[in-house]
Amino acid sequence: MSAVLVLGGAGYIGSHMVWQLGQFGVRVVVLDDLSSGHADAVPGAELVQGSMANVALLDSLFASHRFDAVMHFASFIQVGESVVDPAKYYANNVANTLLLLDAMRRHRVRQFIFSSTAAVFGEPAYCPIDEAHPLSPINPYGRSKLMIEQVLADYARAYGLRSVSLRYFNAAGAHPDALLGERHEPETHLIPLVLQAVAGKRPHISVFGTDYPTPDGTCIRDYIHVMDLADAHWRALQYLQAGGETTVFNLGNGGGFSVKQVIDTAAQVTGLPVPVQYGTRRAGDPARLVADATQARQVLGWQPQYASLESIVAHAWRFESVTSGGRL
Repeated sequence: MSAVLVLGGAGYIGSHMVWQLGQFGVRVVVLDDLSSGHADAVPGAELVQGSMANVALLDSLFASHRFDAVMHFASFIQVGESVVDPAKYYANNVANTLLLLDAMRRHRVRQFIFSSTAAVFGEPAYCPIDEAHPLSPINPYGRSKLMIEQVLADYARAYGLRSVSLRYFNAAGAHPDALLGERHEPETHLIPLVLQAVAGKRPHISVFGTDYPTPDGTCIRDYIHVMDLADAHWRALQYLQAGGETTVFNLGNGGGFSVKQVIDTAAQVTGLPVPVQYGTRRAGDPARLVADATQARQVLGWQPQYASLESIVAHAWRFESVTSGGRL
């Protein structure tokens, strides 16, 4: 494999993917507008600052490099924001992705890995959620991802552009050696929010609802280590390289952990108390969201290496400690 173009490679999941590709000797070009990514997250890769909305830039990149494949991590991801400002999400997640796919067509690059999401399912009809689960997203973010999944199926039939869409559940954790980690602004993910509360960067962690039909009354989510996500992308790329057809896979650990378990594990890992404020349920929060990743295991040979909540939290805490200057 000569080279891979990674859109959004300076972001959280993208930067871990760039690191993983580098371990396999793949030449990586990152295209990122740095609106939420960090230039220092992609050492060793060629970083081009710009947007996939810039068609001339896309054409220039494809003309000057011989890419085997494209990986797309450059979507907007905040569910709440997508409800308030759907135009932003449809413009970037849908329209700009179409520009990217059409640039690939012009330059005959026919392998594509797409970061999709569990939000394409909407309210779960059953758990764990497999690929056959009905697709009924309940917010613009989820709808924007589903639109591209549908586009990719059509592009495969019409143009021979083969793709794998990977539906993440809850990405979490950090590089085990704290080389990379989660640096969202604003942060919306539970584990870094809990650890920031432990570190005194925020007054407390808010828990929305303790009366769900779960063992401890708090919501259960399927947390998957970011390095396991990167491994799944690598395996998906190998699958396409071997001639695999366009498909989708759900990615998760398959068990799920409750909000209370995350908080208790953070206290155990850090040895520090977690300040908690309890509140009422938020609208639209299902009690349980857990993936059935059987297909990814069987077809890709994927097996999460960091499945324990302790590992996920410990790696995230190590990165939090490093970014705080070792003061924690």
